[in-house]
Amino acid sequence: MPISSRFVIGSSIALLTIGFLTLLGIVGSTAWLAEKANIYLAESNSARAVRTTTASLRTALQNAESSQRGYLVEGNEIYLAPYDAAKAEALTQFGHLKRHLPTSPQNTVIVERLSKIVSEKVAEMDKTIALKSGLDGSQAIAVFRSNRGKALMDEANLFLSSIIRQADDQLETLLNDQRQTATMLRLVTIVGGLIIVIVVGGATATVFRYAWEVARARSELSALNLTLEDRVARRTTQLTEARDRAELLVAEINHRVANSLSLVASLVRLQSNLITDQHSRDALKETEARILAVASVHQRLYSGGDARFVDLQEYLSSVLDNFQTSMRGQGHVASLRYELEPLKLKTDSSINIGVIVTEWVTNAFKYAYPDKPGEVRVLLRRLLDGKAELSVEDDGVGRHDGRAKGTGLGTRIVNAMARSIGGEVEYIVRGSGTVARLSFTATLDS
Repeated sequence: MPISSRFVIGSSIALLTIGFLTLLGIVGSTAWLAEKANIYLAESNSARAVRTTTASLRTALQNAESSQRGYLVEGNEIYLAPYDAAKAEALTQFGHLKRHLPTSPQNTVIVERLSKIVSEKVAEMDKTIALKSGLDGSQAIAVFRSNRGKALMDEANLFLSSIIRQADDQLETLLNDQRQTATMLRLVTIVGGLIIVIVVGGATATVFRYAWEVARARSELSALNLTLEDRVARRTTQLTEARDRAELLVAEINHRVANSLSLVASLVRLQSNLITDQHSRDALKETEARILAVASVHQRLYSGGDARFVDLQEYLSSVLDNFQTSMRGQGHVASLRYELEPLKLKTDSSINIGVIVTEWVTNAFKYAYPDKPGEVRVLLRRLLDGKAELSVEDDGVGRHDGRAKGTGLGTRIVNAMARSIGGEVEYIVRGSGTVARLSFTATLDS
């Protein structure tokens, strides 16, 4: 069933609206999850401070008690300096604990009781040391053997151990919540990116179907009116105008699609700059590179004279130059060199090859040279029997375990794109580096 220009424009706008709403959903979800992550971080810091302060308080009390006992038994004043330092540290850490401990009825009761215990314990130790210093050692030993100090210390240990266990449980809960938040953020990003790719594919398919139908209608009209000279001129004029309108429409749609994709890529880049999680930021950077690879095809179609075919040499040169600039801006030190033979393909095949190149070069920049600079090479050449070969190679650390690094999404995308154009993907692991190779049909009707 033929489609009208109104349908093409309406469906393209609808698909782009869906993509934009999906992007807004990604941005909103990311902002919400990032806010949750900040809350978890603040609560984790608070719980960690409570635990550290409590452990320090318990250690200080134990050190003070040990110094007290040493002085009572040995009578050597060398124990007094450690005792004074431990007592001061215990009082300081107890003040910190009161500030860091969350306010609740239970914690209020615990703090009040601990305050009394610490005060009594310190007073008991001071009393025995004062008696020992006043040469009343028997009275000091009697106070010590009353076990009042031991009872206070046991009760203090009970409360402090309870606070430490409570802080550990809270830290474990917050850690699990942070893991769930990170997983949800990755899922939202991946699903949103897939929806955007599907939307762009639908818009592209609609545009090219319309262009194909216009071309077919033009051919039929030319054949029917070939023998009628008086109608030829009129029909020729009409067809010329129709062709101009169709080409103008296709060019305008390609222009809008390219601008819209560039806008989407810019929004993804802005969002990635706001994210602190490195895995999520890398996922958004990869999504941005894929979107820009598709947008570059539409820019070539808009600026070129033929909307059916893409010059791979010019297209891939532009994609790789922009990609190298982007990766250097992200701090990658690898260099990029390419050798591309002249080759033309249909638009859908060119889009697939552009996405594959983007995925392979991204992986080479990210994983081939983790701790030193190196070179990434992209080669495109014609083979015999109407075939062509695209390869991306490096001299980096290689894939010695035979598995791709990262989430594996890029590998699935490459395999899907290769199947859609009837290509074959091959990975060659060398002594130093890796070669990723794609063989595909290079005829104009492929």
